[in-house]
Amino acid sequence: MSVTAVPLRPVKQRHIVWIWVGIVLALLLAAGFAWAGTRSGTDSFLASNASRSGVVTTASGLQYEVLTKGSGPTPTDADVALVNYVGKFTDGTIFDQSRQPTPMSPKGVVPGFGEAIKLMPKGSKYRFWLKPELGYAAPRPEGAPPMSPEVEKLSKQVLVFDVEMLDFIPETVLQQIQMQQMMQQQQGGATPPPGAVSPPAGR
Repeated sequence: MSVTAVPLRPVKQRHIVWIWVGIVLALLLAAGFAWAGTRSGTDSFLASNASRSGVVTTASGLQYEVLTKGSGPTPTDADVALVNYVGKFTDGTIFDQSRQPTPMSPKGVVPGFGEAIKLMPKGSKYRFWLKPELGYAAPRPEGAPPMSPEVEKLSKQVLVFDVEMLDFIPETVLQQIQMQQMMQQQQGGATPPPGAVSPPAGR
């Protein structure tokens, strides 16, 4: 017994438009739920972390814990700090770390990291938790290049940094040291004086 195929009625043009509109809305809704889930997870983690003993939350939302106390003054925006650091996700996966003591200016890094190192006296070691808005999701300067996929990933997560404050000096002093080094190199490549700090690394 043969079955005769029944042709489908042609779909009206406006129905096709409404189908596409429905698909686009469904995709936007799914993306919104995914973002809300991430946002909810971030907020939940930070709320839970803030309730832990020893964790302090600043007015900006930066969270920190003192692992080793230091003493004396703390850096300002006019200083360059020499630090060791390890950057991790909340699951403990390391995404960045210093290989040697690294000079950093509080005004030359993401807002949360800059705020964090200005809390630290010499000899201290702190742990910091940066919500996305204090990390790579902070507003970017106009004309900044687009984010790489790696930075895009960082911009959506709470970042954890263990930072050791080795020393800090005024930026003007660092500039003088750099000038002296350049002059010595021009005069025959003399060895820089002990304790000279290398230029700040970009971040």
